[in-house]
Amino acid sequence: MTQEKWGLLCQKLLKTVGQNNFTTWIEPLEFQALENGVAVFTVPTNFMGNYVSQNFSDLILYELNNAGEAVQRLAFRVAANSPMRPARAARPAAAAAAAAAAVEAPQVSAPRATDTSDVLDGLQAAPLDPRFTFDSFVVGKPNELAHAAARRVSEGGPVTFNPLVLYGGVGLGKTHLMHAIAWELKVKRPELNVLYLSAEQFMYRFVQALRERRMMDFKHLFRSVDVLMVDDVQFIAGKDSTQEEFFHTFNALVDQGRQIIVSADKSPSDLEDIEERLRSRLGSGLVADIHATTYELRLGILESKAERQNIELPQRVMEFLAHKITANVRELEGALNRVIAHAQLVGREISLEMVQDVLHDVLRASERRVSIEEIQKKVAEHFNIKVSDMHSARRARAVARPRQVAMYLSKQLTTHSLPEIGRKFGGRDHTTVMHAVRKIEELHVSDPSLSEDIDLLRRMLEG
Repeated sequence: MTQEKWGLLCQKLLKTVGQNNFTTWIEPLEFQALENGVAVFTVPTNFMGNYVSQNFSDLILYELNNAGEAVQRLAFRVAANSPMRPARAARPAAAAAAAAAAVEAPQVSAPRATDTSDVLDGLQAAPLDPRFTFDSFVVGKPNELAHAAARRVSEGGPVTFNPLVLYGGVGLGKTHLMHAIAWELKVKRPELNVLYLSAEQFMYRFVQALRERRMMDFKHLFRSVDVLMVDDVQFIAGKDSTQEEFFHTFNALVDQGRQIIVSADKSPSDLEDIEERLRSRLGSGLVADIHATTYELRLGILESKAERQNIELPQRVMEFLAHKITANVRELEGALNRVIAHAQLVGREISLEMVQDVLHDVLRASERRVSIEEIQKKVAEHFNIKVSDMHSARRARAVARPRQVAMYLSKQLTTHSLPEIGRKFGGRDHTTVMHAVRKIEELHVSDPSLSEDIDLLRRMLEG
């Protein structure tokens, strides 16, 4: 097969896998030779060869054979003088989807005849998002501590805090910072073994190890990393065996001076169904909160994104979007992408009127959008209790009354049903929510002090 023929096949692969996947994984492949049914490619890193073999080998083999080339398998050479590494047969989709993400992976080895879903034979990898770097992260008051801490850890040297815990609501930038740390470490400290995965993937590997009686392999794998990054650690809440293994992994790595970075949707002290000893361990390092975005930060994000896409956005439009779409960064970026796509596809000039027309549903939904989590947080702060008390079984009046206020405000300020509200308050029954709403309605009339508290909280939440 010639280089020209491979170039033509690449055009077909581009249409199949999309521009992002093609640029990241297919384009760096350099075809070298076709030897005895083996298509040999040069790849920049072991990690890339491993990932391509796991995720794109079947597709590449199909296109090669469809083009008339008799190819039985793929092989990769990391450098010109590296020994050939045959590609592993592709895993079933379910196993591949559950594989953990890692910055570096071991060499791609030949498959064992009896192995079809081996999740423990090295750091199988899913790609880090190339968009999520420090350069593309917009810093403001709500995230400056988290950003500074992430920058410090990404240098790869010893730090005074371990672990680093990043917590905040959905779409505020936790995962962005986690990926940015991994990308930076990959460049500055390529010799480090950095493992990034979600808590769900950690649990999946743990369950597989138990099922296959390979716990020693599991322990060796996770205790051999230099930097362990676990996203959405709240996922292991209530999963006692997984929590215990994570706790022991945590201790082993910290004792060896290895860095741990964790993200969660709440502060460690507010995580439900997490063992006290694990909460204590998570809280022993630096806990950095990523707050809800401010107007200034949202405006900065819009300006940065427009500049990166080389799009001219009227200042009035950016100010309008920054003022109206306040839920989170993800929704803000989605609205901007929608506006840009409409302008490019329809050929319509971006103006305030056009934005109001294109985003009418988003703007209408955001006018009165207050989340139950936000209500719980504001009420807890106002009455000086923990957010976790909103979900607890405690019945002391100092806790029960604020909880009822939060339920009342959730009914007034959100579109959630009574059963949905009850589930957000520790799985309570809808009749409990109904009783709380009626009780606060009565006190709103008879208790001037509480009435003042409720009115203040409502103004804070609606403002």
